[in-house]
Order: sequence, then C-alpha cells, then structure tokens
Amino acid sequence: MGVAITIDGLMEALGEDRFLALGGLLIGTLFGVLAQRSRFCLRASTLEVAHGRLGERLAVWLLAFSTALIATQGLILLGLFDTGNVRQLNNPGSLSGAVIGGLMFGCGMTLTRACASRMLVLAATGNLRALLSGLVFAVVAQAALRGVLSPAREAINGWWTVGSAQRDLLALAGVGHDGALLFALGWLAAGAAIARRNRLSGWSWLGAAGVGLTVAAAWWFTWRSAAAAFEPVAIHSLSFTAPSADFLMLVLSPPGAPWGFDTGLIPGVALGAFLAGLAGRDLKLEGFNDGSTMRRYIVGGCLMGFGSVLAGGCAIGAGVSGASIFVLTAWLVLWSMWIGAVLTDRAIDRKTGRPVRARSSDAAAIPPVAAQ
Repeated sequence: MGVAITIDGLMEALGEDRFLALGGLLIGTLFGVLAQRSRFCLRASTLEVAHGRLGERLAVWLLAFSTALIATQGLILLGLFDTGNVRQLNNPGSLSGAVIGGLMFGCGMTLTRACASRMLVLAATGNLRALLSGLVFAVVAQAALRGVLSPAREAINGWWTVGSAQRDLLALAGVGHDGALLFALGWLAAGAAIARRNRLSGWSWLGAAGVGLTVAAAWWFTWRSAAAAFEPVAIHSLSFTAPSADFLMLVLSPPGAPWGFDTGLIPGVALGAFLAGLAGRDLKLEGFNDGSTMRRYIVGGCLMGFGSVLAGGCAIGAGVSGASIFVLTAWLVLWSMWIGAVLTDRAIDRKTGRPVRARSSDAAAIPPVAAQ
C-alpha cells in the first residue's frame, strides 16, 4: 500500500509525463552502468558461438537473458505485472517482418561490431564509430517508422501475418508461467556453468544479472504507471529502436513535445555508461582507420535501423524484452538475428580476412582471424 501511495503521489507531484521520463532516466542509467561494466552485447556472444567458443560474452548474455525471463515471469506469478494490455500479445504480428528484419539486424550488428544498446554504451564512452553508426541507425529507424521507408516496411510486414492469439508462445505450447519459469531456470543454469568455466569476474556476474533485472523493472514500472495514470500509457520494457528515433526527433524538433518513459531512457543509458566508463577509466576517443571501415559501419547502421523496425524490436526490445513475455515473433527475431550475424561473419569477415575483433572496446573477447 505504501508503494502505491508513493507512486501515485510522485505522479501527481511531477506530472505524468515527467514521472515517466524520470523512471526511464533512472532505469536507463542503471542499465547503462551495468551494460558497460559487463560488456553485455548480443553480437559478441553470437560470434563466440560461431567461432566454436562458449566464452565470457556468451555467459554474460545468457545470464542477462535468463534473469530477465525469470524476473518477468516471477512478477507475473506474484501478481505484480499483467500482460493483458501489452501490445505485442494483443495485436497481430508479422512473421515475415520478424524473420527478414531479424536477419537484417544480425547482419548489421556484425558489420558495426555492436548491437543497438552496445552502440549507445560505446558512444557514451568515446567510441566515434559507435556514435556514427548509432546516428545512422536512428535516422533509418525513423525513416522506416514514419518516413520514406515506411511503405517498404509495411509491404514486407504484410507478406505473412498472424493474429494476436498466435503470438502467445505459452498458450501455443500449452504451458503456463510456471513452465516458463522452469524453462528460464534451465538457461540460467547453462549461463552460470559457462560463467564458472570462464571464471567470470564479479562485476560481470552482477552486471549481467542487473541488465536482466532492468528489463523486468521496466515492465513493472510502465505497467504500474499505466494503472495510476489518467492518460493512456504504453506498457513496454527496454527497447532501443523507436526510443532512439523518437529521441533524435525530440532533439531536432521545437520544444514542447510530450515526454514519456523513452524520453528518459536514451539519455539515461548514455549517462550510466559514461559514469561507469569514467569510474573504470574506460573513456577513450576512438575513430575510424580508413574509409572502407566507415562505409562498413554506415551500411551496418542502415541494416540495423530498417531491420529492427521491420522486426518490431532490436536485440533488447525483441530479443530480451519481447522474449521475456514469450512473444512468438520476438523469439523468431532473436533466432534470426543469431543466424544473420553468423552468416555475415562467415561471408565477410572470415572470407575476406577482415578482423572479427576491432582494436577497441567495441570488440568482443573473440580470437581475431586477422590483425587489423
């Protein structure tokens, strides 16, 4: 009861928009700190597996992923979160968009050597390659959402659609939230085993689990805010596609646009990553080696921007947040991202002798196939 009064009181004192933005800022800052310290990244874990290693980056991703599933399903079982009004489970979805968009995103994140959240974290610590590809990502995402690329996105999404009832994996599989929790515990055990074998540091354990908890925290916060707010509030968790595009437009547009959870999320992640980088002495300006490298990152940012909108989410938005409530299309996106990343690595980096590992902090802990 005390928590409910506090939330309602804060919302009334600050106003709904500012309250939501403050929540996004706080959760985003926490995510930024934890993601920077743990080096959480889907692309890095994918390429470890592609190169036959069950290493540190895979352990971090599995710990974060499984923690997000466990915490989210736990909230549902405790009655602290309800998916009844979550858009992904109550609207038709696109299987064609999930598969094609996921493949495009996976290809793009291999070219940029970072997933969407990792690009923001790296940009905040001085990586100019991540900054450029992140800006390209946001611009193309905005074009696909509401601009010149939206007709193409709508056409591809319309190739193969499913109704809302067919997007609920738990209903399709005939298992409840208890079964989902047991499934997630299995992934946690796998992640813990890989982490112990690689002697994962305490910061990596804490950071990975914390990243997963921020996903559940965002679900709870937006759900609780929607229950208390007078105006409609979208119930969602962490994502970096639409929020990046919307934040870019907020910066470029005249003042006065309404605020929300996503308004605080992007600057919060950047702030948290910067503070963590400062504390860990990881701040360093890094740029491009040559024009061909720049072209690679620009193409990758374009693929990620269009692909994530087509898929309905990025590596976090679909791959973790959507997966944590067992949305069919989100799981298709996640697997498609893995496949796209592996195929791109084999077709471009290994075939041409280009490095899997860059010379900076955007690299995963993967043995390079060639020196840059």
